[in-house]
Amino acid sequence: MNRKEVKSNRMKEGVVVSCKMNNTVTVRVDRRLPHARYGKIITRGKKYYAHTEEQLKEGQKVRIVESRPLSKLKRWKVAAILD
Repeated sequence: MNRKEVKSNRMKEGVVVSCKMNNTVTVRVDRRLPHARYGKIITRGKKYYAHTEEQLKEGQKVRIVESRPLSKLKRWKVAAILD
C-alpha cells in the first residue's frame, strides 16, 4: 500500500474570527449535535489556527484543510474562501 493512498486531508468550514497575525487567521468551526440527556440541538465550537497568504477579513466564511505542522499551534491551511 502506497503512503499517498492512505493519506486523506480532513476539511472543515468555518468563519474567520481573527486576522491580526501575519499569514495566520483564527477560524471558528461550529458543529450542531443533540444534547446527551435532553435531545435539544446545541452548538459546539472550536477555534483553529490556519495559514493563509491572502488578506482575509473577520466574518468571512472559509474552508480549511489539514496540513503538516507549520508552527506550535498551526496545523491547517485555508483552501478556499466561500463568500
